[in-house]
Amino acid sequence: MTDTPRHHIAAILPCSDLDASTAFYAKLGLSVVSDYGSYRLLADGKGWQLHLTNESGPTWPERDQNPFGLYLYGDRVDELAERVRDAILGPEKAPTHKPWGMYEFALSDPDETLVRIGWPSALIA
Repeated sequence: MTDTPRHHIAAILPCSDLDASTAFYAKLGLSVVSDYGSYRLLADGKGWQLHLTNESGPTWPERDQNPFGLYLYGDRVDELAERVRDAILGPEKAPTHKPWGMYEFALSDPDETLVRIGWPSALIA
């Protein structure tokens, strides 16, 4: 990862099926940069980084009990929503301007991790 910023943070996300989670996040533009069997590093080359692991076992996190969430900041909200349209349930999940000043949408990954993608409404052209 030669393009790694000097100061950054990456989430480590447990998942039950590395391949399913990798495919899901690939729709959002992340690709595998390192694979260690039960631990994968994904990145989009622009600043998003995510570590996936199934080292906790294939049944964790349990369905309907996943406490994890991610917020991905990026100015391509509409483009990303279109890429994952099949995973968004209904028009109420389409990107909208929220009262807290973000243009965003939300969906769940294969393990029901909440994934929000947004950008400040004031910066949307």
